[in-house]
Amino acid sequence: MSVTALTVAATGVYALLGLVRFDLYRATSLDLTLFDQAVRGFAALGAPTSPIRGMDLGQGMEFNQLGEHFSPILALLAPLYWIHNGPETLIVAQAVLFALAIPPLWLFTRRVLGTAPAYLLVIAYAVSWPIARAVNFDFHEVAFAPLLTAVMIERFHAGRHGATAVAAFGLLLIKEDMGLMVAGFGCFAFLRGRRFDGVMYVVAGLVYTVLARQVLIPAVGGDPELYWAYDQLGKTAPEVLTTLVTDPLGVLKTLVSPQVKIDTWMFLLWPALLTCLFSPLTLMALPQFLERMLSDRPVWWVTDFHHSAFTVAVLLCAGVDGTVRLTGWVRRRRPGLDARTGALVWAGGVFVVALTLVPRFPFDQLIRPEFYETHPDVVAAEQAVRTVPSGVVVEAVNHVGPHLSARTTVLLWSDRPPVAQWIVADTSRMAFPWGSTDRMRQRVDELKAMGYQAVFDREGYVVLYRTDPPPVTPEGAS
Repeated sequence: MSVTALTVAATGVYALLGLVRFDLYRATSLDLTLFDQAVRGFAALGAPTSPIRGMDLGQGMEFNQLGEHFSPILALLAPLYWIHNGPETLIVAQAVLFALAIPPLWLFTRRVLGTAPAYLLVIAYAVSWPIARAVNFDFHEVAFAPLLTAVMIERFHAGRHGATAVAAFGLLLIKEDMGLMVAGFGCFAFLRGRRFDGVMYVVAGLVYTVLARQVLIPAVGGDPELYWAYDQLGKTAPEVLTTLVTDPLGVLKTLVSPQVKIDTWMFLLWPALLTCLFSPLTLMALPQFLERMLSDRPVWWVTDFHHSAFTVAVLLCAGVDGTVRLTGWVRRRRPGLDARTGALVWAGGVFVVALTLVPRFPFDQLIRPEFYETHPDVVAAEQAVRTVPSGVVVEAVNHVGPHLSARTTVLLWSDRPPVAQWIVADTSRMAFPWGSTDRMRQRVDELKAMGYQAVFDREGYVVLYRTDPPPVTPEGAS
């Protein structure tokens, strides 16, 4: 099978998983509607506003999504909305971007280990659990990360340092903290003998991270401390650095406690058979590891979401580099060892490990007939969506919002004072941010008492409409 065929096949698998989830109301407003609104703003040649996130954060309908995460690279997707204006566009674009990491990964591995190991490794990447998790969770800016990190590593190894710098610049545009990953790559480049380049990457990465957090995000109305999650180590970055110096054992304990962190560490490192630990290239992934494991947010520690996709390509490439280093070390002691055989054995192991992990993660759904079944609640959800007219502001339960986003202004239905005349509620299925279905049913009764009328009620889905605007209007909400 050619690399092109593998890339096309991976694109199809990723798109299938994402689109089936969308069609069967398993995608969510946070985060698919959020990104759909932002990219639609770019497509209209305006600001990437996200009303759903703005209202969720108490920042109003005109909230600029760059004020949450500085991800200007999303503007590259805007022209796709001139072809199809809807969240499905993001699902397909994400599938393509994840799959496009396959060619540079193959080129790098073939150059280092040979053709057969290269094919085994890219298949392992294609079915890897971090990609499965990301594809299974709506859309995120991480879609650009495997491609750009793979290009950086492959071009650097090929001696094409101008192209490496261009890819590094693109990586910075993914998210405000990607400067730390670029700085980690700079440490690798320095150790590989490109000392000036390495210093420049470190300086550029650190400066950009500070600039993005302290200048660019506030410039568009965002809070630079929104995602600060390290109060147990310090209230500011300098305080955290002080803690790292004065209490290194405590920090090390934080990296592996509670147990779920150890599980995530193993899931991250074992797919490369731990040989990534023998490569300085792992320094590129280290900042993201620390960012996750030192935080006080459990959602960052686990394997359930998209966070691990930022480093999957880096760790596999580090595994390739580490295998060469480890094989060279062994050959110096056992000159008769065949390096090609060792490389093939390693790549085969990586391939087998990736396959054994598939049943534990979302790609396993694709071979299960029940994954594709349309149940009565999906039919009811489609009818509820059709009840809402186009062009209105609507508060929708988390798993319905994506289906309204292309033709309405979607806000998240939550336990707050209503701000829209239209509400699509669900009283039978749990949804973020609700605590129980009992409270969801109770809230629908409260909304009816406020003057909302049920114009649709089936399979737990309730569409509510109020002829006069609620007391708190979208423009006036804070």
